[in-house]
Amino acid sequence: MFESSSFVHLNVRSFFSMKDGAFSPEDLALRAAELGMPAVALTDRDGLYGAARFADACRRVGVKPILGATLTDRTPRGDRRVVLLAKDAAGYGNLCHLITTAHMTGERGDPALTAGQVCERAEGQVCLLGPESGPGRLAASGRLDEAVAALGPWRDAFGPDLFLEVQHRLEPDSSTEIRRLIQVAERAGVQAVATNAVRYLVPQDAFLADVLECMRELVPLAAHHVSRRNAEGFLKPSAAMRALFAGRRDVCDGTLDIAERCEFDIGLGRIHFPQFPTPPGRSAGSVLAERCWRGMGDRGMKPTREVRDRLDHELAQIQTMGYAAYFLTVADICADIRAMGIRTACRGSAAGSLVCYLTRISDVDPIRHGLLFERFINPLRDELPDVDIDVESARRKEVYDAILSRHGDDRCACVTMVDTYRARGAIREVGKALGLPEGEVDLAAKAFPHIGAHHVREAMSKLPELDGLNLDAGQLDLLFRVVERLNGFPRHLALHPSGVVLSGHDLPDRVPVERSFEGYRMVQADKDDVELLGLLKLDVLGVRMLSAMHHALDEIARTEGEKIDLDDVPVDDPKTFDLIQASDTLGCFQIESPGQRELLQKFQPTEWSDLITDISLFRPGPVKSDMVTPFLNRRHGVEREAYPHPSLKPALEESHGVVVYHEQVMKVLQAVAGYDLSECDRIRRHLADEIEVEAIEPDFLRRAAAQGVPDRIAREIWHDILQFASFGFCKAHAAAFAVPTYQSAWLKAHYPAHFLAGVLTHEPGMYPRRLILQDARRHGIPILPLDVNRSEPEYTVEPVGGVEGDGASHGIRLGLKDVHGISDGEIDSILRARS
Repeated sequence: MFESSSFVHLNVRSFFSMKDGAFSPEDLALRAAELGMPAVALTDRDGLYGAARFADACRRVGVKPILGATLTDRTPRGDRRVVLLAKDAAGYGNLCHLITTAHMTGERGDPALTAGQVCERAEGQVCLLGPESGPGRLAASGRLDEAVAALGPWRDAFGPDLFLEVQHRLEPDSSTEIRRLIQVAERAGVQAVATNAVRYLVPQDAFLADVLECMRELVPLAAHHVSRRNAEGFLKPSAAMRALFAGRRDVCDGTLDIAERCEFDIGLGRIHFPQFPTPPGRSAGSVLAERCWRGMGDRGMKPTREVRDRLDHELAQIQTMGYAAYFLTVADICADIRAMGIRTACRGSAAGSLVCYLTRISDVDPIRHGLLFERFINPLRDELPDVDIDVESARRKEVYDAILSRHGDDRCACVTMVDTYRARGAIREVGKALGLPEGEVDLAAKAFPHIGAHHVREAMSKLPELDGLNLDAGQLDLLFRVVERLNGFPRHLALHPSGVVLSGHDLPDRVPVERSFEGYRMVQADKDDVELLGLLKLDVLGVRMLSAMHHALDEIARTEGEKIDLDDVPVDDPKTFDLIQASDTLGCFQIESPGQRELLQKFQPTEWSDLITDISLFRPGPVKSDMVTPFLNRRHGVEREAYPHPSLKPALEESHGVVVYHEQVMKVLQAVAGYDLSECDRIRRHLADEIEVEAIEPDFLRRAAAQGVPDRIAREIWHDILQFASFGFCKAHAAAFAVPTYQSAWLKAHYPAHFLAGVLTHEPGMYPRRLILQDARRHGIPILPLDVNRSEPEYTVEPVGGVEGDGASHGIRLGLKDVHGISDGEIDSILRARS
């Protein structure tokens, strides 16, 4: 039971109401806690975008979260607003379905429902009809009989969970409006309840809310353009709300009654696993184990004791944590992609999993390369595992369509990306709302680099361009003060560039869905909210190099009649390593930049595993901390390898005693202090946190002493770990990248014309086409001009005579798409006429 003197705000919109709220859901929870409120609701317009983070923030500060939304009720006489609050899981599911229907059946960006649709899904919800609702507007205008009649269908649907909102905005007509609404409520047998239509947290933010309203309505700020007449729409303390309704204590008590009815727990931290169809009597875990053992034979991997123990360990961990269906689902998706003839590859820490290798999610053997499963999954990780797969950028849409089609609307949707305000966009929108001269605002916006809105003042002193503006100091100060406040505010929602949610059939009950600009279904949750909601996802990233390599293989098959399997080319090819050592790698994946080519010349890789090290070393951290110099000196015998303790040699021998990888940090912790690998990963992730480090260090030293390591040496090792841990790189990720790196270099070494034709077509790297063409000429490859009778849309390869097998025997024909301004329709016309 709540204290009788308290009050619960039930009509509250955050910045996820898209310029109809001036605060974040997290700030709402904090402010409610500061005011000693037992509960607070979040009721954003047409969405539950902030629900997960709001519930999480409330949990942290001890405030009960009430989850709801303000829905648009479309009528022939205009739009109305209805506030719904979830009482239980059924109500929350109904709310999600209503929001989804509103977005998916109407025009994008204009979600709406009918009163009938809302009433059909009344179960488990509290309904608040306020001054913005149909009955509320009728009552406020004095049409009491019509208002009572209009309440009928709502009362029939929601019964005792229907309430009529009364709001005292301290405006001249507020008392009359309240009296009429209470009369209608009494005549209709509906309870009245007090709300405050909260759009900002403190009175000082009323101006910000007014500016946001003008930004939303695309009008300049002026008294007659702003719907609010004062600064009373803030999160008022309980005592202030009760003072407003001193004569009607019941309307404030009603907020406590509603808050007690709303017992829905969104279930943060509970994981919702995808469902995978298995034969009768078989679990997902047993099916996954069977596939792995079968995959061992397919991979030609010998079932040694090390392999068997590693597989048993991974399968046991996956089964214990419930992820078997997720791995099976991802494996099937990867198989589907390959069946479509699309190149795909795994990246990230998932490449450290033997299960991923055996189910063909990844093509990196973690046993051979010393990769650790615990870097990917372990019981001490507070992050959900997700697998990242690369696909050909040119066919990424096909992959998305296939995944969404296979798994259905009730189990799969894309992740949302919240695009927040940056300095330039905020300056333009705020300047327009303030009524400042458009030309001056545009000049001010262009003066700023691409920085966050909160860095505006910091950058001002460095921008002499601002001195030439005709805006006075006061106008600029006001403009920038408002812009700074918009930092972190959503500007609009877009499709996440890679994330796809894989869930059970209850996805529609867990989170609403809307349509992206491209027409994809996307959940009303960004990647962080998806994790809070316990939804597993797969990241599907478009990689141009994969498209370039596929193009090269197609050209080889067309011109040479050879069907090459890049996954089966020898990994110790001398010609390929000659090219890499000569740093002739323009166009090659990951190793084409000037800095990388310089490192290759110094490194002189001689085997595939060297590419893993090379990719890991060429990162800002290792370069900045000068890890590269001792590594190269030791590799080439200029400097002796050194190990503070003999136990470190197995972990660091591959990199000559230099800590390069995250996995090595984990192995060092295990070797010196005897931690298990799950603990090692947890420690590794907290080494950048000074507070955590202070707590970990004594335990490390104590454990090291128990392992027989002298205190002086243990402290030296701890110092080295702290120095290098933040600069290290995930070896599994580097190993995954080394696969297409080597394959691209192999193609350039053996089929330079075909490879560069693919690079020119898909432009996967950092160089413009003119430099790639120059590189082709340097290799003696003729560049054949555009020819209306011979050119295809893309770059192609043609025989030009010369020595068989020599790159000069083929030329690269420019593609029709290289013609400036030519349309796809015009290209189609040329091809039709030619055929």
